[in-house]
Amino acid sequence: MVFMSACSAGSNDAESNSKEKLVFADAGWDSIRIHNAIAGFIVENGYGYKTDSMTGSSPITIRGLRQGDIDIYMEVWTDNVREVYQAGIENDEIKELSINFDDNAQGLYVPTYVIKGDKEREIEPLASDLKSIKDLPKYWEVFKDPDEPTKGRIYGAPPNWAADEILRTKFETYSLDENFTYFNPGSDTALNASIVAAVEKGEPWVGYYWEPTWIMGKYDMTLLEDKPFDPEEWENGYACEFPGVKVAVAVNKDVADKAPEVVEFLKNYKTSSEITNKLLAYMQDNNAEAEDAAKWFLKEYEDLWADWVPEDIAQKVKNAL
Repeated sequence: MVFMSACSAGSNDAESNSKEKLVFADAGWDSIRIHNAIAGFIVENGYGYKTDSMTGSSPITIRGLRQGDIDIYMEVWTDNVREVYQAGIENDEIKELSINFDDNAQGLYVPTYVIKGDKEREIEPLASDLKSIKDLPKYWEVFKDPDEPTKGRIYGAPPNWAADEILRTKFETYSLDENFTYFNPGSDTALNASIVAAVEKGEPWVGYYWEPTWIMGKYDMTLLEDKPFDPEEWENGYACEFPGVKVAVAVNKDVADKAPEVVEFLKNYKTSSEITNKLLAYMQDNNAEAEDAAKWFLKEYEDLWADWVPEDIAQKVKNAL
């Protein structure tokens, strides 16, 4: 099912009444809502359009984009919806305008203090030469499993995630099962809680995580190196790093006609996983909504977003903050 909800960025009513409403895709996660709110604030206050959002799963919202029920999609995780998205591109129903970010990552992480220590917190480095996944066996005792103290513990991906099956296979491919147990966290919430508990206490932790997320924006974590991604290695027991995913900004084909200046703006829209991590951490730390994080971004990253739009549009946006 798809649900409509009004955006609340604020706009010049007289100007926006003369222009068509633009509908953003809300596929259900916080980072897309933040990017919707950033773009929505600029579209409303800079260009004078009203905006709305349509909520649904990734496949459903991509179909809505193809059909014209949705105008703008700020975070298309292209590999995750490859078939339906690519069909929309090939049928000239979708126009990909820019890459929001493509520096996302997933894999096995440790808190950076495990490797480098933390002088302020008086934490000594426990694994100073830990750089890659293949270094883990010599440090298994650092990550000792309390339920099986003859092995270390690696926190796995939540059950039913594709990453869970991948990591379990990788675990065997790299013979990590000889020195570690693969611990099922039960859910992403429980996985988050295990990281928060370890970091707050300054204890060692190693396990699966991904970005962008608020965890990565709030805590200093290090992704353990793996072999560079290679399709053949990936098909041979996932013996390399996870592939990166291109996260695109796309619009329905008709947006170029009904809002050409918005299309030009969105062609320039580019952030990063690091920025998105920080925005998600801002939401978490301040119990804030996506709209609050968007306004924080627009104040803190003016040098970035002001280059996306003409000077007069940027001034209108700044005046509205």
